[in-house]
Amino acid sequence: MMNWFKRETKLDKLKKRYKFLMRKSYEIALKDKEKSDYIHDKAEAVFEQIKSLRYQYAEK
Repeated sequence: MMNWFKRETKLDKLKKRYKFLMRKSYEIALKDKEKSDYIHDKAEAVFEQIKSLRYQYAEK
């Protein structure tokens, strides 16, 4: 019940964004390889942000 009021952290938002981009990249890969690669590169940039945030949380 307490999860109703829990705010999403920046890490949670980035994870959702990464998952969305990877799924979209996979779906588009069947039709347009170049666009899929572009979206995949965006997803990799988001993943790098996720890794850096994890290290920041681990240091605390």
